[in-house]
Amino acid sequence: MLEISYTQMFLFITLIWVLVRSAIAIGCKNISVKRELQMLLVYICLVVIARFVYFPLHYVDGKIGSLTIGYTASQTDMISLIPFFFLVDRYDGWLINIIGNIAMFIPVGIVWPVCFSKLDSIKKTVFAGMAFILFIELSQLLCPGRHTDIDDLILNTSGVLIGACIIFAIRKRRNEYE
Repeated sequence: MLEISYTQMFLFITLIWVLVRSAIAIGCKNISVKRELQMLLVYICLVVIARFVYFPLHYVDGKIGSLTIGYTASQTDMISLIPFFFLVDRYDGWLINIIGNIAMFIPVGIVWPVCFSKLDSIKKTVFAGMAFILFIELSQLLCPGRHTDIDDLILNTSGVLIGACIIFAIRKRRNEYE
């Protein structure tokens, strides 16, 4: 078993981000400040999502609790494939869970099409967001105490869809006035 603090994960994500962005800058031999500011929004999305997906919401001894990675023989009930089966029964704060899961991914639906030109439609943006969310859900199988849930896939993807609808509506409106 491996325990990781949020600070450690934050530093790891930041280090990888800086290395990748530096390699891209060296390969392109130029740096666009506008592009780096756009990509900073992607980084912020990743760091915030990592915080809420992998780490306990409630503080432990005044700090964000740690993430455990590994496998234990006692891992049971870690996968829920029936939509909305446990949503109301399992969570006391089910409404907050629904709103939080949707709201957390609205920025992805807005930011990704701004930063990645190939995401030039709502459909492509939602598909890319869903693939990212599926990766997150499957990665939680390596984390005892975390739960891989079809509800999260549905709700998070709904957030991406809402964000994508917002940005594409803004683009359409802007193009009508130009």
